[in-house]
Amino acid sequence: MNTVIKLDQLSKKFIARETFPGILGSIKGLFFGNSHEVKAIHDLTFEIKAGERIAFIGPNGAGKSTTIKMLTGILHPSSGTIEVLGLTPWKDRHALGYKIGTVFGQRTQLWYHLPPSDTFDLLAKIYEIDQAAYQIRLKELVELFEIRHLLGKAVRQLSLGERMRCEIVASLLHKPKILFLDEPTIGLDINAKLMIRGLLNKLSKDHGTTLFLTSHDTADIEQVCDRVIVLDKGALITDSSLKDLKKMYMKKKIMKLITEEEQLNVQIPGVRIIENAQHHFTCEVDVEICPIDRVIQEALKLTALKDITIEDPSMEEVIRILYGTKPHHV
Repeated sequence: MNTVIKLDQLSKKFIARETFPGILGSIKGLFFGNSHEVKAIHDLTFEIKAGERIAFIGPNGAGKSTTIKMLTGILHPSSGTIEVLGLTPWKDRHALGYKIGTVFGQRTQLWYHLPPSDTFDLLAKIYEIDQAAYQIRLKELVELFEIRHLLGKAVRQLSLGERMRCEIVASLLHKPKILFLDEPTIGLDINAKLMIRGLLNKLSKDHGTTLFLTSHDTADIEQVCDRVIVLDKGALITDSSLKDLKKMYMKKKIMKLITEEEQLNVQIPGVRIIENAQHHFTCEVDVEICPIDRVIQEALKLTALKDITIEDPSMEEVIRILYGTKPHHV
């Protein structure tokens, strides 16, 4: 796969001035306030291949927005280099705009009082899409996102889930190679979230679109992304596959057994009993101390098992641990 995003020792610094309360304080800060340097991004280095689905996450103030603004050409770095689709974003911002798309859950590019079709037509002009090619592309997206019945409605009359589907269509009209998504499911009900996640997966699989997602919803990460890049205080904490991330940070699993005996008396180091009544036995197993198969073997000595469930670690718990991990330079 080709590399579509490449960051090498990327850093961004801002100059912050000391402020004082009130109008007089503002004037005082203008002339007498001390300034200091704030390093928002520290020597960030990573590469993204075409077609990857990336979760770019971190606590508030981690530097996610600053990085995305540099990737899309809104900001230029203080040092280091960026290449996005072979272009330098802040130098080639106009050319890059034809190759990337953006979707923001809390901001809209649709005209509020007009139907989505009017915005689509306008964007086709802005992106200089051939009319015949535009009609073919629009038909594909309308069918994929199931929005034909929404094309003539004013955007203000759409539900949030319907609007988000139209937002994504608007961002895909010019066939971007990379789609940047910032909280695309925020505020949506569970059915709308599931639909958006499914559509994003289909988009990536069928068209090879690279997805670069920021979200605080762990289900977005688990159901859409295959790789996770985590920032904290402007530095890279970890960069790994979703599967490896869980293995790396979570050493405990939840095991649920349905037994013939009403209770199960299992006492093994590394096993913490959560529930033990009415033929249901639930425990937390520290796999570094006690392997899963040992728990099963011990249980079988005491009773017959009707069912076994072993749950993978919760992504929410993984992220909680990650956000508590400090970058090496701090």
